Parts: sequence; C-alpha cells; structure tokens
Amino acid sequence: MAITSANQLELLQTAEAVAREKMIDPALVVEAMEESLARAAKSRYGAEMDIRVSIDRKTGRATFTRVRTVVEEEELENYQAEFTVEQAKQYMENPEVGQEFVEEVPPVEMGRIAAQSAKQVILQKVREAERDRQFEEFKDRAGTIINGLVKREEYGNVIVDVGAGEAILRRNEKIGRESYRPNDRIRVYIKDVRREQRGPQIFLSRTAPEFMAELFKMEVPEIYDGIIEIKAVARDPGSRAKIAVISYDNSIDPVGACVGMRGSRVQAVVNELQGEKIDIIPWNEDQPTFLVNALQPAEVSKVVLDEEAGKIEVVVPEEQLSLAIGRRGQNVRLASQLTGLDIDIMTEEQESQRRQAEFELRTKLFVDNLDLDEFFAQLLVSEGFTNLEEVAYVELDELLVIDGVDEDTAKELQARAQDVLEAQNKAALENARSMGVEDSLIEFEGLTPQMVEALAKDDVKTLEDFATCADWELAGGWTTVDGERVKDDGVLEPFDISLEEAQDLIMTARVLLGWVDPADLEAEAEETDEDAETEEAGV
Repeated sequence: MAITSANQLELLQTAEAVAREKMIDPALVVEAMEESLARAAKSRYGAEMDIRVSIDRKTGRATFTRVRTVVEEEELENYQAEFTVEQAKQYMENPEVGQEFVEEVPPVEMGRIAAQSAKQVILQKVREAERDRQFEEFKDRAGTIINGLVKREEYGNVIVDVGAGEAILRRNEKIGRESYRPNDRIRVYIKDVRREQRGPQIFLSRTAPEFMAELFKMEVPEIYDGIIEIKAVARDPGSRAKIAVISYDNSIDPVGACVGMRGSRVQAVVNELQGEKIDIIPWNEDQPTFLVNALQPAEVSKVVLDEEAGKIEVVVPEEQLSLAIGRRGQNVRLASQLTGLDIDIMTEEQESQRRQAEFELRTKLFVDNLDLDEFFAQLLVSEGFTNLEEVAYVELDELLVIDGVDEDTAKELQARAQDVLEAQNKAALENARSMGVEDSLIEFEGLTPQMVEALAKDDVKTLEDFATCADWELAGGWTTVDGERVKDDGVLEPFDISLEEAQDLIMTARVLLGWVDPADLEAEAEETDEDAETEEAGV
C-alpha cells in the first residue's frame, strides 16, 4: 500500500469513522496512524533511524521525515539517529548540542506484513484510547447507582453492560440467591473503579451499605436536599438492615420522611432489595441513647458504656432477651455495626448475679488484706471502694463518711492498706529482679513495681525493650477482623492504663534513650493543637 494522493483523504475518513464508532477523539486515531506508518518506514529504512510521520489534518497528506539529533562526541551511540557537532556542520549552521536536523524522505511502499503491523498498532492505540475514555467516564462515578443490562454470567459473577463498557458484579456482591438472565435490567452500585493492565475494571455491588443509602437518597427528596442525613447503615443483605437518620429541620421527622405516606418510600427500597426488612432509626449523639434506638424493637432496661474499650453493656428484661439478640444474633450484630460498639447483652438477673459476684470479690479483698470483718468490708465496697490503692491514698474525709468510722479508724485503715501495698511492691520488685529486669526499667517514672513485674513476665526487661512497645501492646485495644471486633489484651491493661497514658510513657522512654528529639514532639503537639483549633472554627 503506497500513500498516494488517491488515498490520502481516505486516511482522514477512516480516522473519522473509527473515532465515531469508538467514541474517541479523531486526533488519537490519526496519531495511531502516524505511529504505524513510522514503524513501517523503519522496517524499510532501518530500525535504528528516527523516522517520523506527520499526517496533515486537512489534506490527509503523509510526510515522512528522518530526524537526527546533535550530541556530544563521547555520547554518540546511534550513528543513524545522532551525530556530533562537527558532523552536523555539513547540514546546519552553528549547530548546538540538542538541536535536531530534519530532512524529508520518500514515502514507503507497505507490503502485506508492514500493513498488518500498521493495522495492529492502530488497533492497539484505539483500544488504549477506549480504555482511557472508559476510565475517565467512570472514575468519578464510583459511589453512585447505575442501571445496566445483564450480558452473561460467569462462575456466579454477572457481567453487566453499562453503556460505555462492561462491569462485573461479583458473586459475593449479589443479594442472597439472586440470579439473572441475559438482557435483564439491573440497578447496581459502583463500588470501585480501577485502572488495570487489562483495562479499567468497574466493580459493582448490591450488598454494600452505601447502595441502600443511595437508594434512599433517590426516594427521599429531603435526603437529596441535605435536610435529612443518613449517618450510618448496617445490612444483612437480603434479610434485614438498620439505617440511622437525623433531620436538620426540627419540623421534619426523619423517620417519617424516610417511611413516606403509607410506607411508599421505604417500600420502594425494600422491593429493590428483594424484600429486605429495614429498620429506620433516629440517630443520636449520645451513644447509649442511640444504642437503645438501634436495638429496637427490643426494650432496654439499662446501658453501661465503656468508651475507652469501645464496649457497651446492655441490660434487658428476661422476656426481651431473644428479641434483643434476634434470630441468629442478627439484631444485636446489626446494632453493633450501626453504632461501632461491641455490645454485650445480658438479662437483669445475669447483671444482678455479676454485680453480686464483683461485690463479693471486693469484699474478700478487703477482708483478706486489711484484716476486717465481712460487714465492715461490705461497707467499704458499698461506698464505692474497689481496691487497696483507693483506701490507702484517698482523702481522709472520704473514709469518715462511712458509718462507724472515726478519724483513728480511718488512719488505721489507711496504714494497713499502705503496709500491704508496700509489701506487695517489695515482693514484685524482688520477683522482677530475679527475672533479670534492669534498673533502668525499675527506676523509670510512671511504672509501679507490679507493672514492672507484669512487663518482665512478657519478656520486657530493659528500657530499650519498653521503648519498642506499641501503645496497644501495653493498654490493649480492639481490632476488626472480618467485620467482628476482636479484643487485644495489653500487658498493663489490668492496671487500668489508657492508650494515651501508654503513648506518653513510651515516648518518654524514647526521649530518655535519645531516640526522639523533644523539640520534634513539641512541634508535633503544636501542629495537632492548630489542626484541632482549625477544625473547631469550621475552617
């Protein structure tokens, strides 16, 4: 195939046709043609030559040029595409390194192999342009709902035609036992769009909590307008869901607005989700109140929140226990997902038994260590004393409020508690030293002898060992594994040390060892304070 005047315009017409069919820029097709012609010319003139082709966008005329670049003599490697300053003087006036000498060369006749190669280049470029266009079209649509047409099903995954390409609805993203046939219409949520080597991959979902939120946004104008906000969604896809909403207009009931007249709005969402039951719950900043709402329809007697552990205890009447837990634990599991808290449900009787066990345990502690009779020990527990440290170092006035306790008795109680603690500290230190704990750790401010002993049992025996610890290794914490919150026990957790306290101790140790510059800590603290002030100011 020769590029003659007879088929010059044909190049542009072909480019226009391909661009229209693939919905891409015609200039991209022309650039692909230029590259393919240049590759064919290189096979004729030599692969090492820098042959370039330019197609006139108006006439379609293809111009073939050879380009040579001026380089330093010691950098000359490719004699066909480069030359030195001295060599360039034959063709150019005052040549300088980096300049290019361009000369036109005759067009080439394209044989069958060259034409096939050119065709492959054009197809490859067109495919890349298609992929780029598809990615650009969908990258900003992640997090939205789209309607598509089912093309086929492969190993349980549904391939969906979304207009500008194909997307995939994986088996685990389908609701229950949904099945689709070719040409079925489907409404899906765009969960993720990724640029991969084989082209952009569009991942769809019908089980994502965000899918339900977007459906409500379509059905409830107040949500779309921002008057009502969806604060949290928890789903057991195809079975049951809980959605927490709040209204920023006191005259609008968020739950009623989402339900709609005779349930029309929520029913539209239920129908789309294959009959999934939906509990619409008013959101509340107060976590215990919000949890009581989230456990509906069960009635809650009492809520005890442990904010540090992210755990909450819920007490319900005996007859409400099964309702609060739900079938196969569904109700409490969804409430936990909705609130982000680990929920422990117990009956009033169970809570009473637990409280009684704690009362007896603390009573025994005081009886055994302070040489008290049971009645007196029970008085201490009833007044809120839980350990020996509280008795030993509390203000004297707090002991005097107990019936039958005068100043002498109070001082005697504190002296006994202090003696016991001193003996325990001495024993703990001796045990720690016998396990090889160094003085650097024993003398570190902020650690009690019992803490040092606990660290030694966990093989933390030097200040360097301590400085390499993570805060959660000391204070404990919670990790989410497969959607379930799992408890991480901390070495110093029995001593009621918080994450913040653990962080401070570790950083202090690192400063003492010279691992961290105190000035860096101060700068970081100032930056954190500035960020907090900015956030509070709403900037």
